Amino acid sequence: MLLILAGLRPALLKHKLVNVLVEACLCSGAKDDDATSDPGKPQKLSKKKWRMKFRNKPASNEHLPWEERLADSVTPLWRLSYYDQLQLKQKHQERILLQLSDQVLCGESTQHKALTQCPSPPRSTKLSFPLLPILPSPVRDGYRNKSTFSVNRGVDGNPKTVGFYVGTGKAGNIVCVNGDHLLNMPERHKLVARCYQDFLRLSALEPCLLFHDGGHWREVTVRTNAAGNTMAIVYFHPQRLIPEEIEVHKSSLVEYFTQGPGAICQLDSLYFQESSMTRCSHEESPYQLLHGQPHIHEEVLGFKFRISADAFFQVNQGAADLLYRTVREMGLPNGAREGGGGGTLLDVCCGTGAIGITMSPRADRVIGIELIQQAVEDARHNAALNQIQNCEFLPGKAEVVLPGLMGVLGSTTDSGGPLTAVVNPARAGLHYRVIRALRNHSSIRRLLYISCKPEGEAMRNFRELCCSPDPHRKLTGEAFRPTVAVPVDMFPHTPHCELLLVFER
Repeated sequence: MLLILAGLRPALLKHKLVNVLVEACLCSGAKDDDATSDPGKPQKLSKKKWRMKFRNKPASNEHLPWEERLADSVTPLWRLSYYDQLQLKQKHQERILLQLSDQVLCGESTQHKALTQCPSPPRSTKLSFPLLPILPSPVRDGYRNKSTFSVNRGVDGNPKTVGFYVGTGKAGNIVCVNGDHLLNMPERHKLVARCYQDFLRLSALEPCLLFHDGGHWREVTVRTNAAGNTMAIVYFHPQRLIPEEIEVHKSSLVEYFTQGPGAICQLDSLYFQESSMTRCSHEESPYQLLHGQPHIHEEVLGFKFRISADAFFQVNQGAADLLYRTVREMGLPNGAREGGGGGTLLDVCCGTGAIGITMSPRADRVIGIELIQQAVEDARHNAALNQIQNCEFLPGKAEVVLPGLMGVLGSTTDSGGPLTAVVNPARAGLHYRVIRALRNHSSIRRLLYISCKPEGEAMRNFRELCCSPDPHRKLTGEAFRPTVAVPVDMFPHTPHCELLLVFER
């Protein structure tokens, strides 16, 4: 941990609470990739030992007001200057990438063992490829364009409190705390949350805190864009209410936000989803538009994108501009500029098509793959909205669609240009069959991997891309090598950032 904090000001190093919070944040999700006091003499701590080390760490902020305790949970770096936040994130990304650098340098022969076991602490202190300075977020406060507010008992015991949790269900000490003071929340999100809380307290229905205990009103999601448009999605557990009864409460919700006190929110879209599950898709339980427009729109790098109720979009529009610009500059061959000539781009886990569409002017052809059908429809709409003719988007699991697609593409693309892949998976990383298809297709010479948690399952993907050929695991293609990494601060005041890692062969 001392290695990670080396760049912080001495005065901050003396702040015990900050140190404990930062250490816990970086270690809780990093398995055993965290720094030791002496990189030259690494302590090989297993995942289980790391867990035991921090599981029983006493809470250090119980004496603080609830607002500060929530801020420490949601935005753990809020006590640090933004400069110090960036320094800490830069060093943490370097520490993570040293694991990958070690493997590439050592060229371990026992690759199967290396891929299936937790990585040991790095042996070297220097990366084998450049890690560029972290790109700071253009907006540091109130940057989130999507927030989900929970409903539970507040500090005063009122079960109709809207905010964020402090505590855990397992420990039985959950308290819902208002989030008005959180630095990453925009004022419009806070306003909708306050109004939703007021509506709940006026409603005759109880909130749904635990599914088996009954109740109906659940959380609310707020989505906004740079133009100031606002979408709210209210989640509702029907329990045993008949449709006619539910209609009455939907009408009261609309009346509150259009003619009542909630009209101050000036909602452009109000959605309602009935669900007896924690999370479900539009296909499983349709989002019902109760008021306003079905979509809001966002702009990135001069392209417009339609935002549906459940569509994925980066939560920080300004930082997304930086990320996608960097992907565009590094993803296509040198000299590929507006007007094509960049060959074919494979956009795996493409979401609503943001990466492929922003890169389309430099590519001859863009093929996107996405699991969620609604996102595919949004991507196709976005291509048409921007008058893009060279993009196609395929629905389905990447591990099912990609292997067959690679066979169709053959050894060269239609234009005879290069084949480049961009992958932007969820935290679970890419399925092994996706990695195998990408690795074994010899025409892919450059692959860009975007990860918000490179120390997690993404590290397994990195190793599978870079390990020596392994016929036993059907990884027969030439190994990739990391050539450059760029962190982008998508989440100020938190320990997290997006990492763009470029692989070539």
